[in-house]
Amino acid sequence: MAGKLWDKGFEPDKMIEEYTVGNDRELDLRLARYDVEGSLAHITMLETIGLLTADELQTLTEGLRQIATEIEEGNFEIEEGIEDVHSQVELLLTRRLGDVGKKIHSGRSRNDQVLVDLKLFLRDELRQIAGDVRTLFDRLQALSEQHKEVLMPGYTHLQIAMPSSFGLWFGAYAETLVDDMRMLTAAWHIANQNPLGSAAGYGSSFPLDRTMTTRLLHFEDLHYNVVAAQMSRGKSERAAANAMAAVAATVGRMAMDLCLFMSQNFGFVKLPDELTTGSSIMPHKKNPDVFEIMRGRCNRLQALPNEMALMLTNLPVGYHREMQLLKDMLFPATTELRRTLNMADYMLANLSVNEHILEDSKYDYLFTVEDVNRLALQGVPFREAYRQVGMAVQRGEYCPTREVHHTHEGSIGNLCTAEIRRKMDRVMEEFE
Repeated sequence: MAGKLWDKGFEPDKMIEEYTVGNDRELDLRLARYDVEGSLAHITMLETIGLLTADELQTLTEGLRQIATEIEEGNFEIEEGIEDVHSQVELLLTRRLGDVGKKIHSGRSRNDQVLVDLKLFLRDELRQIAGDVRTLFDRLQALSEQHKEVLMPGYTHLQIAMPSSFGLWFGAYAETLVDDMRMLTAAWHIANQNPLGSAAGYGSSFPLDRTMTTRLLHFEDLHYNVVAAQMSRGKSERAAANAMAAVAATVGRMAMDLCLFMSQNFGFVKLPDELTTGSSIMPHKKNPDVFEIMRGRCNRLQALPNEMALMLTNLPVGYHREMQLLKDMLFPATTELRRTLNMADYMLANLSVNEHILEDSKYDYLFTVEDVNRLALQGVPFREAYRQVGMAVQRGEYCPTREVHHTHEGSIGNLCTAEIRRKMDRVMEEFE
């Protein structure tokens, strides 16, 4: 078995190694391309400060690019007995190039290596999640415009309240995603800072050029203070988790609405039969299982920030081994959220709405406020108008006009779809 990066002539107990390494090898495969990217920048910098010759740099660069190709082609693996991706990359270089392969670790610790990998990973994942959010946003806006004339009941306390519309309902979730996207951009900016050169959290006596590696890795800034850089382990993941949880909260709430709206008691929307599931004993059932599973997955994603917070609570300054468990939480979550966003877009593309909901007399009371406001606009004092309509309801004599006249910004008659799109465009620009 190959030696470890920290090899000092002894091997740990087998049970200890299995318990502490866990499933890091499998998780680290998602970091492999970023580990090579970070190493390429690091060795380029090492040559400029005299720790590598030009020939050594060329040899190592070619070796790392070969590994990068193997990663992209799916031919890279972390061998049995190798602790992590950093060890595997260095092992391959040493096997293929000799002792020069060992020089890539000068001026680095596994602590700042994994930090670089994670920040590059988060930077990419958050940008991709943002793209998926934008796709869902566009779908919601298109549906909002398509169905802006279709009225539906609005509720407070789950009681029939005032007229709403599918334009308002779809548009509401679109604009809410803009707020969630702001949290994604905040997390992206936190991740988009270079920790390379912080080593184990206390810097290095080598004259490292951290500004150079920041430029080479296209980070927007440095994590200057080396202790702060190491303290960003966990902080970056928590910021991402909070942003992802915000998106999940929006999508989960929409899924809950759709579960209600599909029930026969509502009958507001429906899906093609092939997008529903049945019952083993009730032949009439067409269940919204996708939206129910979506609701559950989103609820689980909302637990992620709390799980991470408990993992990190009251840890003193410096690196601690349990931080590696954050990968167990974060990596599956990014996959889960992207999968859920894509499924939400797919389901909405196949959703049809009921254009005749308000023909049912049970929705007559939706229009009481409209009629109070109509009387007030005719000069009747508001409280008197309220009393007149209220008494008609109490006596069972209320007959709605069924007219809706909303013109202000963001109302049924003025959805401000273009303005909401501009808000999203401004947020998306931050990822450029």
